Formats: sequence, C-alpha cells, structure tokens
Amino acid sequence: MNEFLVSLISGGCAGTATDLAFFPIDTLKTRLQAKGGFFQNGGWKGVYRGLGSAVIASAPSASLFFVTYDGCKKYFKAELMPLLKNENLTLNVSHMAAASLGEIAACLVRVPAEVIKQRTQTSKFSTSLESLKFILRNENGEGVIRGLYRGWTSTIVREIPFTTIQYPLYEYMKLRWAAHQGIEKVSPLQGALCGSVAGGFAAAVTTPLDVLKTRIMLSSHKISLGQVASQLYKEEGFAVFWSGVGPRTMWISAGGAIFLGVYETVSSLLTAEEQTKLG
Repeated sequence: MNEFLVSLISGGCAGTATDLAFFPIDTLKTRLQAKGGFFQNGGWKGVYRGLGSAVIASAPSASLFFVTYDGCKKYFKAELMPLLKNENLTLNVSHMAAASLGEIAACLVRVPAEVIKQRTQTSKFSTSLESLKFILRNENGEGVIRGLYRGWTSTIVREIPFTTIQYPLYEYMKLRWAAHQGIEKVSPLQGALCGSVAGGFAAAVTTPLDVLKTRIMLSSHKISLGQVASQLYKEEGFAVFWSGVGPRTMWISAGGAIFLGVYETVSSLLTAEEQTKLG
C-alpha cells in the first residue's frame, strides 16, 4: 500500500475515533464560549447535538490533513536542507509549513461542518440537518457558500498557530524519546502521549483565537475578526477570551492522544501488513 493510501486511511480512522470519543466535551466548550454563556446555550442537555455533521466531516477532513502533511513535510525537508544546512531547523520549518498547509486543506471540509455543528450544539437548531437547511435557504441573503464558510478566516487564523506549535513539538518529542531509547521510531502508545502533551499545550495558548472563531460562526450576521474582538473586549472584558480553556485543553490533550495514537497505530499496521506481503 502506498504512502498516500496509508495517510488517507489512518487519518480517516483517527478523525472519526476522536470526534466520537470527545464530542460532549467539545459541546461544553462551545456553550461556554457562546454569547450568553453555558446555561443559556443548552447547559448540560443534549451534549450530542450536532454529532452528525461532525462524524460526516471528521474522516475526510482528517484524511486531507494527513495526506497533505505527510507528503509536504518530506518535500520541504528535501528542498530546504540544502538551503538551511541545519537538520533541526530544517525539520522544524518543514513540519510547521506542512502542518499549516494540511490545516488549510482540512478546513475545506471542517469549516462548513463546524458552522453546522456549533449552531446545533448551542441549541439554535435541534439537528444538524435543520441547521444545514437554514443555510441552504440562503441565510440572511449571504448565499450558501458564504453561509457555510462563515468563520473561514478566523478558523485559519486559529489553526495555523495551533498546528505550528503542536506538530513540531509532537515530532520533536517523538525524535527525542526514540533517541533516548536508542530506537528508530517510538511505539504508537508513546506517539499518543507525545500528541497529548503537544496538543494540550497548543490548545491552551490558542484559546483566545478559538473564542473568536466560535463567536463569528454563531453570529447571525457577517462580522470581521477585528470587529468581534473589539466587541467582546468592550462588552465582556478580557477574561472572555479564555472562556472554555479548561474543556478545550482537556479535550484536545486527550483527543490528541487518541487522534495521533490511532493514526500511528493504523499507519503501523498498514505498513507492517504491506511489508509482510512483500516479504
């Protein structure tokens, strides 16, 4: 099986497993960040609202990420090494650039799903299908594409800093742990632990960007990133930018362990199976 299919299948399995396992925590985080606060947006009820849109989008978005990430990091490493002439710097820049492009590719699927999911999570609609139908009816005269991709810029602004922190840290921790043990590659479990630490740290420091993204997606009218940031600060103060930091950090830390752990496990199994056939 070629590397493209390994990344495609492994990424799809990782995305689906993570969303299914941690969807309620994601719902709590979204409700904490929404205008009006936790209880006004549903409280503890219906924590699985919006699951349908998340499950449908999780496999293709995660597959798009890993196909792009795995392919680009090797390309950038080969192209940048002669220019930078430093292996560690080359690896860090390659991982940051590849992860950023991977997130942009994944957002082609993720953003529409997030818009639908978050509006359902905050009880604006009973089901993901109701939310989708509302947007398809040409929401507020914006047009279907603008309605589905509301929050595209804020999502990219959130994802690129997040991923440029998470993935270089994740790859660095794996390399150091493997070198410490005198082996070429860490086990899937060790990779999952590295993913958990890297994801939790990146999630915590990028929480303000996640709050801005959530508010834009839930807004009933078009609003820019600068406008929503100014409005939040004036009306709710600085502390609002850290709304949901606990659930977000916990969710992505635990989710990072499952997401990257499942990816490493499935990838290893597929690679081992292919080597067995060749052998």
